[in-house]
Amino acid sequence: MDVVGSVIGGSIGKIILRQKSGERIELGDLLVAEEAGGLVIMQVYDLAYGSQIPLTNIEMIAGLRLEGYGERSDLNLIDAELRHYVIAFVKAVLRVENGVPRIPKNLPSFLSSLRRIKPEDLSFLTKPAKPIYVGNLRSGSKVLGLPIYLDGPEVLTHHVIIPATTGRGKSNLVKVMLWSLMDQDSFGVLVLDSHDEYYGRHGRGLKDHPDADDRLVYYTSTTPPSGGFSLIIDLESIKPFHFNGIAEFSDAQSDAIYMYNTSFKEKWIEKILKNELPEGAENKIKPGTLAVLQRRLEHFLGVRCTEENKLEFFNSVFSDNKGQSTVNDIVDSLEEGKIVIIDTSRISDITELLIGVIIVSEVFQRYQKYKYTGELDSKPVISIVIEEAPRVIGEDVLDRGDNIYSTVAREGRKFKVGLMAITQLTSVIPGPILANMNTKIILGNEMAAERNAIIAFAPQDLSDDSQTIASLDKGEAIISSNFTKFAIPVKIPLFEEYIKDKLAKTSSKDIAYL
Repeated sequence: MDVVGSVIGGSIGKIILRQKSGERIELGDLLVAEEAGGLVIMQVYDLAYGSQIPLTNIEMIAGLRLEGYGERSDLNLIDAELRHYVIAFVKAVLRVENGVPRIPKNLPSFLSSLRRIKPEDLSFLTKPAKPIYVGNLRSGSKVLGLPIYLDGPEVLTHHVIIPATTGRGKSNLVKVMLWSLMDQDSFGVLVLDSHDEYYGRHGRGLKDHPDADDRLVYYTSTTPPSGGFSLIIDLESIKPFHFNGIAEFSDAQSDAIYMYNTSFKEKWIEKILKNELPEGAENKIKPGTLAVLQRRLEHFLGVRCTEENKLEFFNSVFSDNKGQSTVNDIVDSLEEGKIVIIDTSRISDITELLIGVIIVSEVFQRYQKYKYTGELDSKPVISIVIEEAPRVIGEDVLDRGDNIYSTVAREGRKFKVGLMAITQLTSVIPGPILANMNTKIILGNEMAAERNAIIAFAPQDLSDDSQTIASLDKGEAIISSNFTKFAIPVKIPLFEEYIKDKLAKTSSKDIAYL
């Protein structure tokens, strides 16, 4: 056994190791103590210096050396191997007995030797029947050749949150995960892509997957590529409740909207813009209220009424004579287990949010119906990927009232609909929603307030891991999930390198087949 340290004291959550000279233990390292009948797996969460020399003597020696006395032989008081060393603070994360992992309830043997973890120590991490690939097992900064898969149906229906600061690889992680789902028809995924980076119009992307023709659908408000679709939605698809949590209306404006919707049904927006009052509403809707409502709808939807009393659209997304089937087509594709990417990079934030609400509402309503008709078990899981998640599930948004995203966060698991929320600001998402996000794939974050919010609602106890999270480099992550045995450190491959290897293997199989 290649020993890297020895247990010298501590308690159940704070075991103290002495590092062996010549070895280098890192934050996040996974170490193993071998014991009769099994293993104890431990993880490093802090490091410190240790010495057998009193601190006052060390200060004196350092001072003498700094002042030019460092070459004198009588100052060589410290045997580096025996009296000066590194202390590692670790926590036991698993005890494995006969291949079965359990939560540790006792300490490893005193003075027991520890070695670095090996892939075979984690043989219980088997590949699920419907997997999502996330990355390879990581110990500190060392990457082991053990791919880490999550159970797709469990993880996606119980929601995923991906918190990190800018530049830590959030989008790269999502692309890697989606690539691993492309050859499975058990998952429908809606991606609201505000940066047009998942499809791969200007480089490598999901369009390069061998099954993309059958499994990938792409909508854009610009000129679509071959096989893509124009994002045009019929104005009559919009219902008043779609604005919940997206736009705030006064009581008078809300009353007016209700009256228009009751009187004119699907044509309620058209009638507002054309200044046509519902029957009997002359004394109930003030001209000023209607004027403000018209201006707000013009801004939200990119449409106005001309002097000829015709609707004029100036954002290319909404129409009064096209796009009648767009929402149904998108939801049909999701039901067929496809990945649907909506490019929202060229449209306003409010339009992007509204499009998402319209589609997600239709998904949720359909799956609610399937639950009650007994058809739900035969349907694929549907996951909704939302970037900058606080825009729809942030505390300030939900203070104005619930919206479809908060409804999915609370109830979606019952109907096989889940969220995959990407965010830089975990702290502004309400605690009850964070608690419902049962899988957290945590990337690096230097902001203490954000780390604290993540740690507070992590499925595993990460209370000692704040510094470890802050030290995560680009592409390094910790998976904390109700569906993993412990908080698993991973290294996420760079998407371009990952698919290069996958495509090379696919080409080799094709050649062998021919």
